[in-house]
Amino acid sequence: MRIDHVAIAVSNLDVAVGNYQRILKVDRLEVEIVHNEKVRVAMLELADTRIELMEPTAEDSPIKKFLVDRGEGIHHIAITADDIEKDISRATANGMKILGGLRLGSYGRRITFIHPKSINGVLMEFCEAPAKG
Repeated sequence: MRIDHVAIAVSNLDVAVGNYQRILKVDRLEVEIVHNEKVRVAMLELADTRIELMEPTAEDSPIKKFLVDRGEGIHHIAITADDIEKDISRATANGMKILGGLRLGSYGRRITFIHPKSINGVLMEFCEAPAKG
């Protein structure tokens, strides 16, 4: 397992992308709407990591609620799961509460989240390893 990305909730994706591009050397940028999560995301690829900026696309988006409650900032840390189903089983067997079950996230990868109360106050995402090839 390794860190896949750090996700940051933002109010305006275009402004946030501009801010990050001014201070970081972004090797690649992809923007996508993830309809089932009600977000528009920009994945900023750096030399050895990625930062995901997330903007809500609906008033009932979980990211909208996060922004109202906490303001802009770090939302979650995503971990690449080599075998997501086994990793989820291991987490639940060790008392971790899974949020929302296994579902599709950005780039068609399967994802799920571990409740922050289960893991020291941090929302953690497991995301399926990218397809090889």
